[in-house]
Amino acid sequence: MKAEKTPPPPASRAYGVAAVALYEAVGGGARENRSLAGQLNGLTSVPQAARDSSYHWPTVANTVLANTIRGVFPKVFPNTLGRIDSLERKLDAEYRAQTKPDEYERSAAHGRAVNGAILAWAATDGFAAHNNCGYLAPQSVVERWRPTPPSFGPQPLQPCWGQLRPMALRSGRECAALGPPKYSSNTNSEFHAAAAEVYKVGLSLSMEQKIIADYWADNPGDTGTPPGHWINIVTQIARKDGLSLARAAEAYARVGIAVHDAFIGCWYTKYAHNLKRPVTYINDNVHGQWRSYVITPGFPTYPSGHSVQSGAAAYVLTDMFGKKSFQDTTHVDHGLIPAQKPRSFQSFQDAAAEAAISRLYGGIHYAFDNNDGLASGECIGKTVLERVKFKIGSSR
Repeated sequence: MKAEKTPPPPASRAYGVAAVALYEAVGGGARENRSLAGQLNGLTSVPQAARDSSYHWPTVANTVLANTIRGVFPKVFPNTLGRIDSLERKLDAEYRAQTKPDEYERSAAHGRAVNGAILAWAATDGFAAHNNCGYLAPQSVVERWRPTPPSFGPQPLQPCWGQLRPMALRSGRECAALGPPKYSSNTNSEFHAAAAEVYKVGLSLSMEQKIIADYWADNPGDTGTPPGHWINIVTQIARKDGLSLARAAEAYARVGIAVHDAFIGCWYTKYAHNLKRPVTYINDNVHGQWRSYVITPGFPTYPSGHSVQSGAAAYVLTDMFGKKSFQDTTHVDHGLIPAQKPRSFQSFQDAAAEAAISRLYGGIHYAFDNNDGLASGECIGKTVLERVKFKIGSSR
């Protein structure tokens, strides 16, 4: 089976499933934590740590994460699999030396048990049926998505992803963006004005706008895709603030669930509207040779996936940490060459807003894609927190 770089929708599923597995596995180490069993759709039970036994929670975390990551990715590059295995072995050796044999074995066994339960749950979410489903191109309708330059690939990305079972949302329809302006090629129309804005911005991009567009591009294989960028922000906060394992696991679970459901909701809406990208509209109606600064992805435009998932992640992180200023070092952390300098933000919402507008600067989204996407993402984040309670006796 040939390995491929994982695109954003499957990546969001992998992060979400792994984050839930970590939270469930180490939850017994924090007495106030509440299991997500009975709260997430389809998750009826998860093995719990014995209250009268001791566990080495880092061993639990190492075991459950390594096994879940291997299990949730359908295709993994050999060198990536080797790095996962190597890190697991390295940590395993350290933890064995720190732990009594019976405590170590009990901890590793608990991690494996939780991994098995979570992977079994994930296997019922519709992934097998809907991953990379066939695409039936609509009849000739002027506003519908068409293959975009430079590759003009005829098969758009994951046309059935919106049919997967979400973790907290009832379906991909919930929290859907309100809908784009009425399509029109009339130069006085709202739609034409939005496309003209993309065109004009692209003609005179400042250096700062180019930096922002490149910073948030989050291409597969670079920064772990858009959901991976927000997971990395959680990692930075966990390290800088010295979060406990249990608190870090909660932060990962919040973001993992939020971005998982955000991509299902976003992709449902994308294919419900199936709207053409700015480059197609501009080539048809404004300038036949115009190209976007960032290569246009091969799937419908409305709404922006970056915006939906960033709005959702920012909401659940703000609920946990408040209006927190932070420096994002994602490019440096991933060893990109050349790596962009870290960017500083006054809040998670500021970071989400920059991620959204980066798509306008990149020339790949209309402003309404981004604005409506942020609103949809905030709705998703709020809905996640209304339905998923992480603390016993708490509203959250």
